[in-house]
Amino acid sequence: MTHPVSVWWRRWLAVIVTALVAAAFAIAFRGSLAAINRLLGGAGSEGVVAMIAAQPVWLRIALPALGGLLVGLVLVVAARVREGAGVGFVMEAIVLGRVRVPLRRSVLQAVGSWLAIASGASLGREGPLIQFGAAAGEGARRAFALDNVTARIVLAAGVAAGFASAYNAPVAAVLFVVEIVTGVVVLEAIVPMLIAVVIATIATRYVGGGAPLYGVRSFAFGSPAELVAFAGLGLVAAPVGVGFLRLLGHAGHTWRKVPIPWRPALGGLACGAVLSGLPMAAGNGFEPLDALLDGKLAVGMVLWLLLAKPVATAMAVGSSNPGGAFTPTLLIGGCTGALYAFGLHAVLGDAIGSPSTYALVGLAAAMAATTHAPLTGAVLACELSGDYALMLPLLVATGLAAAWARRLYVDSVYTAELSRRGLRWRLTLDGRRVIENQQDSVDVV
Repeated sequence: MTHPVSVWWRRWLAVIVTALVAAAFAIAFRGSLAAINRLLGGAGSEGVVAMIAAQPVWLRIALPALGGLLVGLVLVVAARVREGAGVGFVMEAIVLGRVRVPLRRSVLQAVGSWLAIASGASLGREGPLIQFGAAAGEGARRAFALDNVTARIVLAAGVAAGFASAYNAPVAAVLFVVEIVTGVVVLEAIVPMLIAVVIATIATRYVGGGAPLYGVRSFAFGSPAELVAFAGLGLVAAPVGVGFLRLLGHAGHTWRKVPIPWRPALGGLACGAVLSGLPMAAGNGFEPLDALLDGKLAVGMVLWLLLAKPVATAMAVGSSNPGGAFTPTLLIGGCTGALYAFGLHAVLGDAIGSPSTYALVGLAAAMAATTHAPLTGAVLACELSGDYALMLPLLVATGLAAAWARRLYVDSVYTAELSRRGLRWRLTLDGRRVIENQQDSVDVV
């Protein structure tokens, strides 16, 4: 019989190793993407938008198509592994414990994601970082011979470490797992997650610096009466987020008619067509959102981004290019908030805060609408900007956005993936309720 002390030490060693592996992968993933951007964009080129903007029009179209073709070849190999993939699969492994996170498939998905993102496709990098964090937990399960319950805790810690490494947001990372993945607060799981995000955040900050992802900013919350305007933004962001989810679902349904390996290539070609006219729609949306929070984008550009970014992302994600839609959602929400503020300013003048303020609240509200995770959205916005002055407006907007979006569309971006496979769960006061064999949901990759 195994001594309890031995089990205790193996559990904590597994958590530490998982966090370090997740952080190391995130550092390598982000660093290699930055290097390829400089290589393809020329000296001084920082970020995928600058890289795409430096290319002639024909190459803006060809690069995502070429990346998609390489992704298709990777997916052909991955299909032979016959194991599940995606954040939804990770959620099933943690919550139900009846599936294992596939190591080989996770590595292949990460390679495919890197190829798609490096070629300029409109994708977020959080998907591969979260899945690889879970894969690190699966590796720890095998290396330390963990029992099923302990392994699920370590997997959750790996997901939190991957999220924290992606956004330099440790508190939001824990809330992400609690609100979206587990749905319950259990001390046995919370403490390992806290340790994991601290380790992962320290490691990534040691390499990449400790500043918030979007730099340190200072926002001001004016009169409490303005909470009404922020509440209105939450109600506006909900249908925008739901519309984006439905666009992703319809794009995925349409692209499934095209066989692999041509599907990601043609999706990349369609995405590249958007980038040919608007390079700022490339990548995960970091650069234009950064400019939006600085108040550097004109109304016309914000409107074009709000129209182009969802289309470019739907073409990339729907055609099976592996990557995330989480970060592109932040840009879509930021544009929604800025345009909302521009409209209010035209009517109410200086009684309304700056468009940058509403852009920050808008990105959190859109995230809450697509994930049904209001606390994660509110805290993430604060950690991304390094400023907590807008916490009250953020809570109002994200709460209303999540509630209204849930009424408009029952699934989130992650549960839709599970619903497609016939698995549904709902969070109630009695805990998580699983409903299987339900096929009436729109597919979202």
